[in-house]
Amino acid sequence: MNAGTSSQHQTAARAQPRANGKPPLLHMEGIVKSFPGVKALRGVSLTLHAAHVMAIVGENGAGKSSLIKTLSGAYEPDEGSIEINGVPLARGTHAAIDAGVAVIYQELSLVNDMTVAENLFLGRMPASGGFLNRRAAERRAREALAQVGLDNVAPSMRLGDLPLNKRQLVEVAKALARDARILVMDEPTAALQHDDIANLYRVVRRLREAGMGIIFISHHLEEVFELADSAVVMRDGATVDARPMAQWTEQDLVQAMVARNLDSFYPWEPRDYGPVVLDVRDLASPPVVRHASFSVRAGEIVGIAGIAGAGRTELLKAIFGAQKVTQGEIHVHGRKVDIHSPAAGVRAGLVYTAEDRKLEGLVLDASIEENVALSSLKALATGGFVRSARKRKLAQQASARFAVRAPSVTSITGNLSGGNQQKVILGRASATGPAVIMLDEPTRGIDVGAKTEIYAHMIAMARAGAAVVMVSSELPELLGMSDRVLVMYRGRIVTELPRDNADSETVIQWATTGVRA
Repeated sequence: MNAGTSSQHQTAARAQPRANGKPPLLHMEGIVKSFPGVKALRGVSLTLHAAHVMAIVGENGAGKSSLIKTLSGAYEPDEGSIEINGVPLARGTHAAIDAGVAVIYQELSLVNDMTVAENLFLGRMPASGGFLNRRAAERRAREALAQVGLDNVAPSMRLGDLPLNKRQLVEVAKALARDARILVMDEPTAALQHDDIANLYRVVRRLREAGMGIIFISHHLEEVFELADSAVVMRDGATVDARPMAQWTEQDLVQAMVARNLDSFYPWEPRDYGPVVLDVRDLASPPVVRHASFSVRAGEIVGIAGIAGAGRTELLKAIFGAQKVTQGEIHVHGRKVDIHSPAAGVRAGLVYTAEDRKLEGLVLDASIEENVALSSLKALATGGFVRSARKRKLAQQASARFAVRAPSVTSITGNLSGGNQQKVILGRASATGPAVIMLDEPTRGIDVGAKTEIYAHMIAMARAGAAVVMVSSELPELLGMSDRVLVMYRGRIVTELPRDNADSETVIQWATTGVRA
């Protein structure tokens, strides 16, 4: 497999040797795709062989999605060619499906109110004599489900009755039921837990052994090294490097993605702390949070660790007023505050950025300007009316401060990459001049380059005197960015670890047992 935009890479792509005298399973040559004001793909070439897992990595906005949509027929390239088994691919999504291309997007394209079998053959139900052949559909559905380890799932089951991890595998089975030879998986583990991810790995390996060619897109580099045979790096709409995995190190891969040296991935620095800004005393928020007490000083970053269900998110929401508090006190700058709603939380000098930015953090079909202004509408109003000029200026200042990459502040937020959406949220959070900034999974679902930018903004906010509280499920991130780490276990804060004493083994021990070994 070779890919590239330099003449050397393109020559390698054109000179790709045939396996056993046969053409490669997939060959994309010189793909160019432009949108108004944006060149999404700049002459991308890559080759995929059968029985091979090829990872495509890159920052959000690097062109990965545009490339996949071009392969799937959703986009028509302005220039370039696509061949499958040496045969030019016709235009359109149906042509791609008929040629054996299947794409599994992060947002599943399944219908919950239909049966599993109906989802597997949606639009292509087996027929005989002009009538739907449900018996054939169920038989073929069972065969496809068995291949992904869903032997116990009946084809007649309503899809929405299955848990998310099984629905993800139904999406893979759907590709098999359509005799796919090329499977594209776009962030397939984003919504899965550890055991489900391990099961998905097993399925991918079985499909590779059966001769399928797989393109695997992930922001999690550990997944790339675990599964892929090779990796292609995209940046600014071009493929900039491609190697077998044996020739990659994680540092090399990261530097190729962001085009800069990452001597220190986490830009932590020692800082002078001010007085205590946030003081939480014996807080309870049933049914999860119980007797939580901690404090944060001005200029300090405090991380909260814990396994899923430990109560980390619930604790932040309770402090912010988004969840009912039944016991305890919250003090900001030494003054007791009663916070019964998020609006009261903002008035008290707190901001909270939600774990699920698309569901709770943003109005996706609204502009950057409107999203940034959401927490500041009262300050922007005169005589009960929001002043447009003030709102525009606030958004422009926030966009400049957090380097939001968009044509203008009137751009629709839902069209931005995940990293830029997160920057819009930080822009809104900082617009109110908060004393306490609570970040729930601040880098979830964003690429490695955007992560480094978010980390730099966190340091800047702390340096400016804010008290920063961060919840993260990524332990290296938590250890790399925190001045202190609090560990939660079953709704309680069971220990506090200074930065110098916080290591993975200690945190995991407390998080999984509630005690030190």
